Amino acid sequence: MMFGTLSRYFFRRYLATTGWFMIGVSAIAFLLDFSETAGRMSGLPGYTIGGGIVMTAVRLPLILQQTIPFIALFVGMTVLIGLNRKYELVVTRAAGISVWQFMLPFIVGSLALGVLTMTALNPLAAWGQRQALLVESDWRGENAVLRKAPQIPWLRQISGRDDVIIGAQTVQENGTKLIDAVLIHFDSGGRVILRQDAATAKLEDGYWQLNSVVERKPGEIPLRKASVQLRTNLKQDFVQERLTAPETIGFFDLSNRIAAAKSFGISTKALETQFNSLLSQPLLLVAMTLIAATVSLKFSRFNQSRSVILGGILSGFMLYVITVLVKAFGSSGVVPPFVATWIPVVVALALGATILLHQEDG
Repeated sequence: MMFGTLSRYFFRRYLATTGWFMIGVSAIAFLLDFSETAGRMSGLPGYTIGGGIVMTAVRLPLILQQTIPFIALFVGMTVLIGLNRKYELVVTRAAGISVWQFMLPFIVGSLALGVLTMTALNPLAAWGQRQALLVESDWRGENAVLRKAPQIPWLRQISGRDDVIIGAQTVQENGTKLIDAVLIHFDSGGRVILRQDAATAKLEDGYWQLNSVVERKPGEIPLRKASVQLRTNLKQDFVQERLTAPETIGFFDLSNRIAAAKSFGISTKALETQFNSLLSQPLLLVAMTLIAATVSLKFSRFNQSRSVILGGILSGFMLYVITVLVKAFGSSGVVPPFVATWIPVVVALALGATILLHQEDG
């Protein structure tokens, strides 16, 4: 009964401290991102201060999601150091409660925080990122310099005897509108027979609508046309799968998007890495909590060792950097997505548990 009451007390302390950290980090992130947005976009035709506040607000969940591992680390250190300074952990140990028992509420709390991040914060962050991109596109306007895609998209369509490779500088409207499009046509022998440069290419039902087109054929003078229709068998879903960033897809949509991408023959490495990264988030936060425990459980009435605390912060930072780095390898296909996301977390959990065993049980 006493342990149950104590566990609830520790759990409430963990939740309260987490709430205060979330509020503080959100306020700082909001101010910094609003300043950065204002400095970067204040010269755009459609920018307003109110719009900047709205964009920062919808981007805030994505920024907060990226800071959650550090929040878990600092919350664990803050709560445990506070309990130590008030002799509460000393009394708990004197009552015969082991470190694994009184750490259980903090582990459960970090697991709950990870699950909420995965199931609630991530979908909100994905939605907010999509809205922020739409707002930025509206601010820039059609005549402004458009935001370039992270990489130039190239698509290939084979419709009957027509083999065409399509590229563009930027994309809009979920991939259905291409800006500064280039279409290269090949014959059955793989030779280039036609190149079309279009100011815009809009994907309609069964065809591309090309506007302001310049056509070039080998050995002929370039020909300008106001508009051209090019037959296609590409669907909007296919184009969207090719061009959508994983960060703009919510957790509950990722598995369907992975299946859809596989049906189109599109690489799913980035999507699978994002999915596994979100799945491993709860255990990553548990690992951060164990790291916090390794540097915070030693009793000190007034001053905790600065070097020990700094070591815990650096350990958590290194774990975060490693997970981000390996995640990039998984997205690019260098490392299998499952391995890239789960191995660092499992290793960190094992190391944290081992250090605690050594410190507490010899």
